[in-house]
Formats: sequence, structure tokens, C-alpha cells
Amino acid sequence: MQLDQSNGAGKEPSEVVSRYLEAIYYMWSEKEPLRSSRLADWLSVSRPTVAVGLRRMTRDGLVRMNSRKEIELTDAGMRSAEAIVRRHRIMERWLTDALGLDWVTADAEAARLEHAVSDVVERRLYEVLGRPKTCPHGNPIPGYTEPVEREVRLSSLREGDRASITRVSEVAEREAPPLLAYLHQRDLTPGREIVVKETDEVGKTLAVNVAGRVVTLSDATASKVWAVPAPGRRGGRDARVR
Repeated sequence: MQLDQSNGAGKEPSEVVSRYLEAIYYMWSEKEPLRSSRLADWLSVSRPTVAVGLRRMTRDGLVRMNSRKEIELTDAGMRSAEAIVRRHRIMERWLTDALGLDWVTADAEAARLEHAVSDVVERRLYEVLGRPKTCPHGNPIPGYTEPVEREVRLSSLREGDRASITRVSEVAEREAPPLLAYLHQRDLTPGREIVVKETDEVGKTLAVNVAGRVVTLSDATASKVWAVPAPGRRGGRDARVR
């Protein structure tokens, strides 16, 4: 894949704008409605603060509002957002693979370091690390890896379904670090094969067999984990093809 390193905006975005772009990209990749109120919650800032930031980003050609009053990245905004996310995920790989940090610590440290990494260092790290395809949590590295097709959330699976975990949602990474640690400790990690043992529609829980043991997940937790169903899957709740 040919990697386009330009962001199309003429200059590197500020750290504040970078945080906005990164959050918007993560919500877009999780197919969340991109509303300013949700962005304010994600960034832990007030709605007026987000409104001011979005006006500036609209002026700079990075975002626009669609007819549903949802935020959209322009082509230039998408290139800038992808560059930020790419650096973050490559830094995470270095921090986990080379330095041995755990998932939660690596994500927090990568957020601090990503703004100080140049394109030269980013590309060199990518090569030294063996050209990884994803971050430690399985999310694709923009510019190097395409999203996995036919992904569904674990919460959409039904009893008897088999699937291979592909990634953990960015929502878990940024908004619920304890959940990230919880999933890691229970082997609900990319590459693991799971079998759904039981679904409880009333209690909104899902019991899966993973790595030789049964783990029960709430519907909210199961929705933070993505997987590719095995052939012959019967289908599930809210299943979607990417």
C-alpha cells in the first residue's frame, strides 16, 4: 500500500485539534453517531468548548456538519486524523512489543508521545517493529492496513456461534481503561477463538468459551469487542458487514 504522509491542511494541527481529530476518527471507526455532545463527553470538556473548537476546525477545512447535524471529517481532516492515529498505534506497538508495557499503560503513554514523533521516526519504528498490521488491541494502522471485513460485535452473536476476535473497541481504550485490562486478563484478545455458550436476553449477558474457560460478559462489554464469525454462522442481533 502506498502511504500518503501529507495531511492536506498545509501544517500540522495543534495538540488540541489533534485530540479532536483523533476522537472523531475513533467514533467514526466504531460507527457511532458523530454529534458534538458525544464528542464533549469523550473529551471531558464542555459543549460550548467543543462548539468553539468545531467552528475553528470547520474554518480550517478539517470538518463539516451534514444534514443530520453530525460531524464529518473532510478529506483533509481524514488524512490528518489518520496520521495521528497511525503514530499512536505504532507507538503502542513499540511500547508493548519492545518495552513490555501492558495494554493500559502503553495506550496512555502513546497518547503523550504521539505529538512529539516525526514522520521519520514513525516510519523507522514501523520498519524496526516488523511492519505490524495492527495496534496491540487489533485495530488497523491507517495507511498500512485495511479494516477487517465482516466484523461484528460479540454482543450480536448467538448461542452456538463461533468467531475469531479481531480487535477491542477504541471506546474501551479511551473511556474505560479498567475494561481494557479486564479483557486482557481474560484472554479476550485479538486472534482468540471463542464459542458462545449462552445468551441471556433478559439479563443482557453473553457467556463465551475462550482459552478453555467460560467468561460471562455484559451486553455493554461484549459490544466493545469485535470478531469475525466462523463460516455457517446463523446470524445475530444487530450484525453488520463492514
